[in-house]
Amino acid sequence: MQTDIAIGTITPSGNRTVERVTQAICATLHGVTPLFTRIPVFGNTSPDQAAANPYDWPAMLQAAELLSHAEPAAICWNGSKGGDYGFDIDERLCADITARTGLPAVTSALATLTLLQRLEARRIALITPYTTAAQARSIANFTTKGFAVTAERHAGLSDNLSYGAVPPGEIAAMARAAVAEGAAEAIVIFCTNFNGAPVAAMLEAETGLPVIDSTAAGVWAALGAAGIETSRAVAGWGRIFSL
Repeated sequence: MQTDIAIGTITPSGNRTVERVTQAICATLHGVTPLFTRIPVFGNTSPDQAAANPYDWPAMLQAAELLSHAEPAAICWNGSKGGDYGFDIDERLCADITARTGLPAVTSALATLTLLQRLEARRIALITPYTTAAQARSIANFTTKGFAVTAERHAGLSDNLSYGAVPPGEIAAMARAAVAEGAAEAIVIFCTNFNGAPVAAMLEAETGLPVIDSTAAGVWAALGAAGIETSRAVAGWGRIFSL
C-alpha cells in the first residue's frame, strides 16, 4: 500500500461528525492523512430553506482550492445536501472541483448511490434526522434514481447542529424499527451529521442487511478515488469497506 497519501474533505460548518468518523477510519490506514476544511452550512436546513439556498459555489470551490494546496490525492464533499437538491447537482459539483483543482472529486451522496448499485440493493430502509417534509424530499430523490424506500424513520429535526446530538444507539433503534417492517435490502443512514457509522457493523450483524452510513460512504469514496485499498485494512465500520 502507498504511504504518505492525503485525502481532503469539505464538511458543513455545523457538522460535528465527519471529522471524527474520517479520522477514526483512517487511523488504521498507515500513511493516510485526512485533511479538512469547512463551508457555511448551519442552522435550519428545512426543505424550503434548502431550495432557496443551493450550494454556495464560490465558497465550495475556494474550499477545494485551499485543500488542493496540501496536495491530497482526492477531495470529498462529505455533506448530504445532494439528497435535498437532487443527486445530479453533486455530479456538477465533482466536475467543477476537478476543473478547479485537477483532483478527483467525490461526494457522500453520490457514494451512497454507488454503494447501493454495487450491493444490487434497490429497496432501502432510509434513516435520517430530518423533518417529515425533508424526509419526503429525500425519498423522492432516491426514487428518481431507481431506489424504492420501503421503510423509513426520521427524527423530526431541522437544525443542522441538532442532528449530531442524536446518540448512535438511538439511530440503531430507528433502523431496527424500520427493518422490522420487512422488504428492505439495505439500510441507508443518510445525513453526514447523523452519527450512525459507529453502529453500522452491529446493525449488519443483527439484521443481515448491509448498512450504508453516508458519512462512512464519503470516506470510502475518497479513499477509493485516492487509490487506497481498504478491504483488508479497515474493519469495524461495515461491509462497504470490503466492496
